[in-house]
Amino acid sequence: MAKKSPKRWVYSPKSAPKPKVPETVKRHVQERCDTFVETTLKPHRIQPPPDDARFNYIVDLYNLWYRNFFYFCARYRCPGPNCISEFFEVRYTRLEYTGQDTYTLAYMRHTGKWQVVFTGLSLDECISTIKSTEIFWP
Repeated sequence: MAKKSPKRWVYSPKSAPKPKVPETVKRHVQERCDTFVETTLKPHRIQPPPDDARFNYIVDLYNLWYRNFFYFCARYRCPGPNCISEFFEVRYTRLEYTGQDTYTLAYMRHTGKWQVVFTGLSLDECISTIKSTEIFWP
């Protein structure tokens, strides 16, 4: 049988507070990303409903802020006869504001956890990365 180690006190400092997102930055990011979604993502990702009504399909793409995070979201429709809900929403890409026009870029893994891929990117770099990298697509 393994021996138990004695209990010890360990110093655990608090993490630094995250920077607050200024309202001007929020508006700027919202406008740029809304334009990106409307002109680039929606024409390629939203298709007409399939003839075979067994599979989910995207009906809308949109963005939203929550605290320091800016999410790219997709709304899906479930046409099957035994669906729990007719629609559901998924957050698939996340920008985290880290200050001074820098962001971390993450995607939602199949495990339900966010995976940070890039750090220290500007907004333009984030948008071009989302445009060119498939893991950030719905």
